[in-house]
Amino acid sequence: MLASPEDKVALKVLDRYREAAAEFQNGSVPPLMTGHWLMKRSHAAAERTWTNAADAVTWLSKHYSENPPFEREDGRAAYIGLDGKIAYAHEVLPLGVDVSWVYYTQSKSMVAMQVISCPNHFHPDLACPLPPR
Repeated sequence: MLASPEDKVALKVLDRYREAAAEFQNGSVPPLMTGHWLMKRSHAAAERTWTNAADAVTWLSKHYSENPPFEREDGRAAYIGLDGKIAYAHEVLPLGVDVSWVYYTQSKSMVAMQVISCPNHFHPDLACPLPPR
């Protein structure tokens, strides 16, 4: 039996969807939602997997200190201070909420760091990429 033109189009769309899903999981394109990092198994690393929120916040703070945000010429704050970022991260990570710190450095480079909770409050059906250590 021959497939109708609509069936052929539907099959092409389905094939492209499967191809795009595979590219997303293994490629370098970042997800639109932070929780979808859990789908990118190839980006998971044991040295960046924590069971304690304090350890994750320590990692964020270390990288923040190594790459501080730019300071405005008028002396006003461009971003919330590190203490506020740390307090927020300690509050929400145990609730399964992701934390994302994104800012520009003095050299105008963008820094983007995320800690993704698993299980994830907003994506409870996504499996954790690595077992807890």
